[in-house]
Amino acid sequence: MPTRRTFKTALLAGALALSQLLTMTAHAQTQQEQFFPLQSYRVGPYAAGGTGFFGGFIDYLNLVNIRDGGVGGVKLTWEEGETQYEVERGVEVYERLKNKPGIASWNPLSVGIAYALIDRVTTDKVPLLTINHGRTDTTDGRVFKYIFPLLVNPYSETSGIINYIATKVGGTDKLKGKKIVVLYHGSPYGKETIPIYELLAKKYGFTLQQIEVPHPGNEQQAQWLTIRRAKPDFVVLRGWGVMNPVALKTAQKTGFPADRIIGNIWSNSEEDVIPAGDAAKGYVAITSVAPGTQYPVLQDIIKTVYDAGKGNLQDKKRIGSVYHNLGVLNGILNVEAIRIAQAKFGKRTLTGDEVRWGLENLKIDEARAAALGAKGLFHSINVTWDNHEGDGLVTFQQWDGSKWNVVSNWIAPDWKLLRPIIEQSSQAYAKEKNVKVRQSIDD
Repeated sequence: MPTRRTFKTALLAGALALSQLLTMTAHAQTQQEQFFPLQSYRVGPYAAGGTGFFGGFIDYLNLVNIRDGGVGGVKLTWEEGETQYEVERGVEVYERLKNKPGIASWNPLSVGIAYALIDRVTTDKVPLLTINHGRTDTTDGRVFKYIFPLLVNPYSETSGIINYIATKVGGTDKLKGKKIVVLYHGSPYGKETIPIYELLAKKYGFTLQQIEVPHPGNEQQAQWLTIRRAKPDFVVLRGWGVMNPVALKTAQKTGFPADRIIGNIWSNSEEDVIPAGDAAKGYVAITSVAPGTQYPVLQDIIKTVYDAGKGNLQDKKRIGSVYHNLGVLNGILNVEAIRIAQAKFGKRTLTGDEVRWGLENLKIDEARAAALGAKGLFHSINVTWDNHEGDGLVTFQQWDGSKWNVVSNWIAPDWKLLRPIIEQSSQAYAKEKNVKVRQSIDD
């Protein structure tokens, strides 16, 4: 007959076994999840960009989970941390979420936060994606192993804008003597392109004036009076958030035509032009992603995600907007990198370093884009271990008062000019930080 002591021992052993089983089960479940910590911003002066982008990103992750059961059987999960686009909050979210298991990548959509994370993600060996923005020299993957300014970096964007202006005046040789004003956001993001505009002005002989608009950009009367006195041929709007519609409305008040304002990559959304009303009609902006819901992947999101009541946007009219589509595309790039990495490392939860390998082998041509339901949504991307941007191709769209219309072919940056500058900057960073310059993807 068992004694009370042996019964108690058996009970404890059973409880321990059950605890171990639950731990193993939880561990197994964790191993089948790939986690995205999202440093989002849904309030503050830049909420329109944050809600659109992160809404599109989450919509695509939801689509992959519902339609495909995840990636290779691995469920995609995420958690948001509100940053209000502030660096300190972004770093706090990083420190709070960085120990979560199965982190795939960081996607802050903020130059300031991205700068603050470069050393951190390098130490933690988890990739940082700065789609359409970021620190330009992180394009050099030989030095910045874990940083990916995908699609377009700031210098490529700048070169693309000047190349587009050249098509409007009859060629690059006709830029000589032209006057160009760059109106830029008073932040690290806004100031990033100051030297490259100076370099391009020197190369092509156009007169350049660069004017800062203090954050967040609600008041610009003085800047536009300066522009009126300067009488430029073109104004490049390097804005963000509320600065953009204010710029367009103030330009109209001072008599500067909208069709001679060229918006940069963060001045190209519906949220930038609709609040400006008639002042935005004719305005042109660069883009790496097309607006609209006609693409099969957007139709899938509407039918599979939104019709099931699981859409992330509160206003369904924003589906297919520039910010939303950029978020969807960011989801595509992340998921494809995971898919590529799984082909090498197995269909399981990947480490951040393994996802980095997938990103360094990220190749989506037009055929693959079509297979993903994204043909026409963007051009292509071809990332390598030493080029973390891709092709840098851009196109331009014009606002007709109700929608964007593409008005150019795909335009390439001046790589012969830009790459040596990028490498000079990255080499200086490597020397300063004592970073070993990689010689191959395996380094």
